[in-house]
Amino acid sequence: MATRDEIIKVNNLCKYYYNGELKALDDVSYSINKGDVVVVIGPSGSGKSTFLRCLNLLEVPTSGEVIFNGVDITKKYHIDKDGKKVRQNIDIHRRGMGMVFQHFNLFPHKTVLDNMTLAPIKVKKMDKKKAESKALKLLGRVGLKDRATAYPIQLSGGQKQRVAIVRALMMEPQVMLFDEPTSALDPEMVGEVLAVIKELAESGMTMVVVTHEMAFAREVGNKIVFMDSGKIVEEGSPEQIFDNPQSPRLKDFLGKVL
Repeated sequence: MATRDEIIKVNNLCKYYYNGELKALDDVSYSINKGDVVVVIGPSGSGKSTFLRCLNLLEVPTSGEVIFNGVDITKKYHIDKDGKKVRQNIDIHRRGMGMVFQHFNLFPHKTVLDNMTLAPIKVKKMDKKKAESKALKLLGRVGLKDRATAYPIQLSGGQKQRVAIVRALMMEPQVMLFDEPTSALDPEMVGEVLAVIKELAESGMTMVVVTHEMAFAREVGNKIVFMDSGKIVEEGSPEQIFDNPQSPRLKDFLGKVL
């Protein structure tokens, strides 16, 4: 049964490839409440990014449930509040989950402002002036208001990722999903992106962050999930995970990365 604050609930999620020979996700269950900052850590190939991408069905699970705001979005149909059977519109649910990828995914032929306003204008039918005003406020929030008319090629990697973050915020999502947002950046640019994510966390945004930045995970996350071989091996608070790990696999992992 969903709790009042529960926003995402994952039940027995599996994602198999090659007729089941590769188990990217193997019976994963987890709950995320409003305001949670869940940081997912683990070795490469452990299923972290697959788990994240299954939350908004960029990867379609082999089996299991992803319940978002009380609706199982993995089903083709659901029962609405009036008791009617209606076809699932996954695009509506995706609007509630902002996604930030490793490689920015900005349109190279459009300015920063155009990148940010395209979806709100086309999808949410937002007035252009309102969209531009909102975009400029968000750009100011991340220190990039003066780059509104620039093109992506004119930006540093850190600037591109900051634009990608506020572009996702333009759709006013309930949850932000970050898939290793600093992995493609030069080391000196990592801090500026993590600072933006930290500010979002402090503002109360619900987030799921896949990262290799252990210091950031400890400082910002209120829940840490350690994955290996497609499973959640251990979960808990930052203090539990980093200061008192229980499983031998987590102890071994932390011994190599800390």
